[in-house]
Amino acid sequence: MRAITYARYGGPDVLELTEQPTPKVGPDSVLVRVRAASVNPVDWKMRAGYLDQVMDVTFPVVPGWDVAGVVERPGLDTPELRAGDEVYGYVRKDWVQGGTFAELVAAPVRTLARKPAAWSFEEAAAVPLAGLTAYQSIERAGVRAGQTVLVHAAAGGVGQFAVQIAAARGARVIGTASERNHDHLRALGAEPVAYGEGLVDRVRALAPQGVDVVLDYGSDDLVPTTRAVLADGGTVASIVDAAARDELGGHYVWVRPSTADLDALSALADAGKLRVDVAEVFDLADAAAAHEASASGHVRGKVVVRV
Repeated sequence: MRAITYARYGGPDVLELTEQPTPKVGPDSVLVRVRAASVNPVDWKMRAGYLDQVMDVTFPVVPGWDVAGVVERPGLDTPELRAGDEVYGYVRKDWVQGGTFAELVAAPVRTLARKPAAWSFEEAAAVPLAGLTAYQSIERAGVRAGQTVLVHAAAGGVGQFAVQIAAARGARVIGTASERNHDHLRALGAEPVAYGEGLVDRVRALAPQGVDVVLDYGSDDLVPTTRAVLADGGTVASIVDAAARDELGGHYVWVRPSTADLDALSALADAGKLRVDVAEVFDLADAAAAHEASASGHVRGKVVVRV
């Protein structure tokens, strides 16, 4: 099969289009014919070696964790899925090697769910890691109807999903973003506020009694800002700053594969409550350019690779 691989850590230039053997399929896995995969910041950070102290890596690595495709062959004990099922998922395994930037991937069933009919393969591939991160941080923080939620980096890959999920739960959402993204946030269901000096005053002007939940997907000065805007009894969840847990008594979240959580995202999609923003689509052979586009920070929405 064709696959993108890298045999050492480095820049985008280490990515090569190679021929690899068809993956072996364990008893609780299925072989997925990949239709699309997407790039997340963790992909190029992993490729550069930044996470070498956290995860076991076996070279050559096929990168990529997000996938959308069709079940080619089920494993020995996978009653959940059968050949021909359209699926999507966050295929993170216990070590880094057999990823989704390939024609075929062996995916444990715990990492997959059925693809929503409302989404194309490209849209579905853009969702799993970022969508699950948003959903699981919202679950951990206990977001519910009637609350006021402040989302930091609301126009980012995770923040866009968090805004929509929180709004779908009946929460009022305030989102921080640069002014060029304010109209976009309004369309997603958030009241936008600008980053930078005076942020606390701008949030307090919208929520004089404070906010019930702070969801942090990328902010400066999380601790003092949260203390200044969080209402009594409120909570904070962050995916970037452990101080949310260690100093503020909230939650520090690292996303996990979950079929049940993917099913929850699918239900929102099929109900028309979750929109996907695909920024660019590249062919598999152009994976290096896809990594560069994602790492540039100049795209709004997800970078997707079509296989």
